[in-house]
Amino acid sequence: MTKKTNPRKDFTQRAFDVFMQAIGEAEPKEELTGKKADSQKGGLKRGKARAEKLTPEDRSEIANKAAKARWGNQDH
Repeated sequence: MTKKTNPRKDFTQRAFDVFMQAIGEAEPKEELTGKKADSQKGGLKRGKARAEKLTPEDRSEIANKAAKARWGNQDH
């Protein structure tokens, strides 16, 4: 059985990456190719176009819904 690796980095891994960049020995990031690159490029364009079409009221409604989803069920 193979072990899946977590793509997220913890604090120490991020700190090490920053250190390596500061001393100029950071590994270059992999360039996206093929379908992944096309998908990312299209997503960036569509997201910006959608945001431009939203009215301030729509943006506010979306933000409120997100805040309630994130913070609504906390007990203080």
